[in-house]
Amino acid sequence: MKVLIILGSKSDQDGVAGCGELLSKFGVAYKQEISSAHRQPEKTARLIKEAEDSGVQVIIAAAGMAAHLPGVVASQTTLPVIGIPMAGSALAGVDALYSIVQMPAGIPVACMAIGSHGAKNAAIMAIEILALSDDTLKAKLKSYREELARG
Repeated sequence: MKVLIILGSKSDQDGVAGCGELLSKFGVAYKQEISSAHRQPEKTARLIKEAEDSGVQVIIAAAGMAAHLPGVVASQTTLPVIGIPMAGSALAGVDALYSIVQMPAGIPVACMAIGSHGAKNAAIMAIEILALSDDTLKAKLKSYREELARG
């Protein structure tokens, strides 16, 4: 498994579905878990530790509302963390966006767009990171981009 996807809530599953679909399309092994940074902090910490120990190379974290999950994950690992803000509040995801994008210096989180487009871009960003050391993935990524250009 190369990528771990952590969702802050079961309600985020539909919005993040495109992420797993793209990872699968590229043949990237991943695992998806639900773990709230606030309601299940011990489980979240365990998932991060297990990811590091099992060779995961990228963690994608999706959360709505205050969206502290990506930041909490980043604070506990040196693996690249990609955050997806979800539109689960009265603020339509803007609160989640600010929470992810405004991380303090030294604990970066790559922040994607709000919702399903962000989920798809998170998969592509993870693939780009993995492709730095995988020529097969790099070739698949190039073909994918060419396919997008053809419309």
